[in-house]
Amino acid sequence: MTFWRVDNPTHVVVPFIEGDGTGPDIWRATRPVLEAAVQRAYSGLKQIEWLEVLAGGKAYSQTGQWLPEQTIHALRHYSLALKGPLTTPVGKGIRSLNVQLRQVLDLYVCLRPVRYFDGVPSPMRHPELVDMVVFRENTEDVYSGIEWPAESAEARELTEWIEKKTGKKLTPGSGIGIKPISRPGTHRLVRRAIEYALRRNKPSVTLVHKGNIMKFTEGAFRNWGYELAQEEFPDETITEAELQKQPGEESPLGKVIIKDRIADMMFQQVLLRPAEYSVIATGNLNGDYLSDALAAQVGGLGMAPGANMGDDCAVFEATHGSAPQYAGLDMVNPGSLILSGALLLEHLGWQEAADLIYGAIQRTISEGLVTYDLARQMADAHEVSCSQFGRSLIERMG
Repeated sequence: MTFWRVDNPTHVVVPFIEGDGTGPDIWRATRPVLEAAVQRAYSGLKQIEWLEVLAGGKAYSQTGQWLPEQTIHALRHYSLALKGPLTTPVGKGIRSLNVQLRQVLDLYVCLRPVRYFDGVPSPMRHPELVDMVVFRENTEDVYSGIEWPAESAEARELTEWIEKKTGKKLTPGSGIGIKPISRPGTHRLVRRAIEYALRRNKPSVTLVHKGNIMKFTEGAFRNWGYELAQEEFPDETITEAELQKQPGEESPLGKVIIKDRIADMMFQQVLLRPAEYSVIATGNLNGDYLSDALAAQVGGLGMAPGANMGDDCAVFEATHGSAPQYAGLDMVNPGSLILSGALLLEHLGWQEAADLIYGAIQRTISEGLVTYDLARQMADAHEVSCSQFGRSLIERMG
């Protein structure tokens, strides 16, 4: 399997994880939509066979494990999955199962496409200008899980070593975390971002970093990103600095422009000048913030798909939390999981089926048929349940 699968199979087994909280609600709404799209696009010539695998609360209640080895084996064997949200305790308890999946399966790219559907309420004057794809590095940075609690023996020992070696004094009682960013990790992320831009005819890849402050991690990410572009794509890319030496000219021969932006400045840019950015490559923490901020411009996390991808496996997932307070109420927006399912179809090469879903979402929202999260922001909306929204999509497929 290659990173971009698109092998266009006629029959595929897709493991699915319902998820915690509202996960079962949005899964029940999503599955019929995906099946209807495949059926209408290919008239039975292509089929999905679903295979449930366990993770999260349901796994723990049935097996005593939050992430059973059988689930990992199935994901490796079938090389893809569709996953609902999983609950992670804050400040205590188990570490994030999402992070664990990414690390165990080496899903080093978090792919977050952000686009606007006409009619979705937005705080922006021109949300239609937002059309970006975030490539967030998934396995390094401060999310790597290398940290020790305050007052622990490890934290005290590391504090003493830092003070002895650097002369810098840490506040007593500090928790300590490590932020690793590597050349190989940066190279493979930026490689995939540039490949995506070339495949999809995107005009630029922007390296987002905080290298002005963290020079040997964030700054290195920037430098290694430019290095990768020069070494592996010298004929397909041009830096923004090189292009500025050619006043009045567009990117020559359709080359992808490689830019970089400081992270805090980039947050302003995506608000004020979104049309200037298309593909973004960034680290784990910056990517987490930035992708959610972009989603807020186009309707929130309920309209934000995502995928965690590696060279041998891809897990497509709802990007929002499990919202346990709404579990079983059939009211949350299933759009994130439905759109993530459409990404899965694209990954298989089933673009026709994915396009049916995109078109149905646009028509349904244009008619004002939306779940409560969007309805409360729209003057003439007709609020529908989670399951009704899914049925409305099926009725409006071309």
